[in-house]
Amino acid sequence: MEGGKLSDYRRVVIKVGSALLVDRAKGLKRAWLAALVDDIAVLADGGVEVLVVSSGAIALGRSILGLGRRTLKLEESQACAAIGQIALAGAWSEELGKRNRRSGQVLVTLGDTEERRRYLNVRATITTLLKLKAVPVINENDTVATSEIRYGDNDRLAARVATMIGADLLVLLSDVDGLYTAPPALDPDARHIPHVDRITPEIEAMAGAAASELSRGGMRTKLEAGKIATVAGTAMIVASGDRMNPLSAIDRGERATFFRPSDHPVKGYKTWIAGQLEPAGRLRVDAGAVSALLSGKSLLPAGVRAVEGNFARGDTVAVLGPNGREVARGLIAYDAADAVRIAGHKSAEIAAILGHEARAAMVHRDDLVVSGMVDMAAVAAEG
Repeated sequence: MEGGKLSDYRRVVIKVGSALLVDRAKGLKRAWLAALVDDIAVLADGGVEVLVVSSGAIALGRSILGLGRRTLKLEESQACAAIGQIALAGAWSEELGKRNRRSGQVLVTLGDTEERRRYLNVRATITTLLKLKAVPVINENDTVATSEIRYGDNDRLAARVATMIGADLLVLLSDVDGLYTAPPALDPDARHIPHVDRITPEIEAMAGAAASELSRGGMRTKLEAGKIATVAGTAMIVASGDRMNPLSAIDRGERATFFRPSDHPVKGYKTWIAGQLEPAGRLRVDAGAVSALLSGKSLLPAGVRAVEGNFARGDTVAVLGPNGREVARGLIAYDAADAVRIAGHKSAEIAAILGHEARAAMVHRDDLVVSGMVDMAAVAAEG
């Protein structure tokens, strides 16, 4: 497997999909879980710090309650999560305990990683568990999360956790064995891609939809997770979990896709900004502004062509180039109403427009992360 052996990494996050852990008719796939934990124990015994992001609470609760395949109401999903989470955490604890490993459950919501103070608290808890030689088992708190305030998939949650705690590698175990040029279920000629240097729009176009009703993710969410992870310097592997001892299978060289981390990763405070999932607004800018951002400058009002969203000063906004693609993400220095008023104007005009002295930059470079390499020729052509 390109990227080396899993044992070569210092800290690894393993994400497990619902369909791997739960059989809709029989419930928890205990033998598969035991085989995965065998792999985890081998890594841990070799000095690798391992974290698990485990899906399956709702699916397991549904199985325990015998609710079949019918569509669940929100409160039913939350009740299933409450029942399934206890059983799931117990299974992880039991299997890890058999191998002399402690586990600690961490339930998070979207707000826990989007708000800076809560983000730091979650990071401190997980880091402490690792220091205590425990395996953190992390999941979204589906008992309280609603559609408006949830991750919606554990691929992106796993990426957020990986960058939060400075993991070297994120492994997404799913029902697919990597990225293909097209969804293989729809295109028999689709080719497997073993290595991705950078997630470009062309790579994103290869993604399909979710493959199972037990899972809320798909290749699209895996690529979104990849963008979060790789920009922060975390490598990512997408591999099939539809086999026993799936981590050992990766090391044996069985089919998977390796996503190379950025050569110039963001760190610290900017990792939090880059990983923000739900921008409160969007700023559409011209080609000149894109060029300035790529050279390390702040975003000035003069380059902003449109302001979208109802945001407050300090919220995260996405910066879109003339072609509509995101080129940066940062913390806005103005409320939405004032941003609309000063958009397109020179910094020297801001005080007269607003009636008071204000910041020259709409997004300061210290609060801004460029999303990745941008095709300036395409920006200029479409701008």
